[in-house]
Amino acid sequence: MTTPAAPSIDPARTALLAMDFQNGILAQVAEPDALVTRVKDVIADARAAGATIGYVRVAFTEDDWAKVPATNKTFSAVAAAKLMHHEDDATRIDTRIAPEDGDIVVRKIRFGPGSNTDLHEQLRDRGIDTLILSGISTSGVVLSTLIDAADRDYRVYVLTDGVADSRPEVHRVLVDEVFPSRAHLIDTAELRELLKAA
Repeated sequence: MTTPAAPSIDPARTALLAMDFQNGILAQVAEPDALVTRVKDVIADARAAGATIGYVRVAFTEDDWAKVPATNKTFSAVAAAKLMHHEDDATRIDTRIAPEDGDIVVRKIRFGPGSNTDLHEQLRDRGIDTLILSGISTSGVVLSTLIDAADRDYRVYVLTDGVADSRPEVHRVLVDEVFPSRAHLIDTAELRELLKAA
């Protein structure tokens, strides 16, 4: 499902976020190689058009684990099991879409990056007012980032073929019924056309 007549994009004020495309998370979704290939291609298109590229990954230090309160249902379990250490291969961004010099890279310790990174400060410092979201999972980092970004008054696009979830029905409900009220839904081919028209 796509949003009709998505507004034009000014690449100089736009950031494409590639979120949680890391080794330990990619394996959780169907057809991860096809997903990475689509996102790799659209990163190249956005970069060539002059947009900012940002990367978000989830990874913990020992101090991060120690500070997760028992009240946090998801991340207290992650901390107790000592999962997702920041030096583990599971937390490394897939090498096919690895960051380049000048890209934004943040490490988060919750679902979305808004509460515990300086992502939004970095975006504001670059004059970014438009975000294009890609990532795994639709019900995790994508949902959290979308709601936070919409509340911060960004113009938000979600790449419908650049997001994935281990639960197809949850993915469908979010993309078809939740996201349209907060974001413009486009696929990677439509983004290419918007970038060409810029």
